[in-house]
Amino acid sequence: MAEEIQAQEDVSLRDADLELNEYLIKEEEVILKTHQRIHPDYSGRIQRIEQGYVEVVLETIKEMLADDMGLIHGGFIFSAADYAAMAAVNERNVVLVATDCQFLSPVKLGSKVTFKATVRHKEGRKRNVNVEAYVLDIKVFEGTFKTVVTERHVLKLKLIDEKEEVPNT
Repeated sequence: MAEEIQAQEDVSLRDADLELNEYLIKEEEVILKTHQRIHPDYSGRIQRIEQGYVEVVLETIKEMLADDMGLIHGGFIFSAADYAAMAAVNERNVVLVATDCQFLSPVKLGSKVTFKATVRHKEGRKRNVNVEAYVLDIKVFEGTFKTVVTERHVLKLKLIDEKEEVPNT
C-alpha cells in the first residue's frame, strides 16, 4: 500500500514537472508576428524576444554613414528602435502613431547598438513601448513609441468615406 502511494506521488510529481516544462517552453516560444520583411542589415536583428519585450542588435555599416567622419545617420538608429518597439508589441497589424525620442550620443561606424524595448502600457488597441539603445554601457537613444493595433493591415483600412473625394492639393 505504501509503495502504491509512493508510486502515485512520483507520477504526480512527474506530471507537475511536465506541466511546468510545457509552460516554460511556451514562454520561450515567442514567434515574431509582425514586420517580418525588415532587412536586418539596416534595422537590426532580434537577439531575444519575450512577451512584451525584445532586444535588437544593430551592427553599423558603411551604407549608414552620414559623413566622412564615421557618423551613423540617425534614421538608422530610429529604424532599429521602431523595429524593436513593433516586435515588443508583436501583433500582426501594429503601427506607429507617435513617438517622443532623444538621440543622446552619436553612433559611429563599426558600433554595435543594442536596443531594449518593453511594452509599458496597454489600453484597448493602444500600446506604449519604451525603447533604450546602448553602445557598450553608453545610452545613445531613448524613446516612447505610441502604437495602435489595427484589425487589418493599415493599407487595407478604410480611412475616408468612399463617397468623399480626396481634395486635389
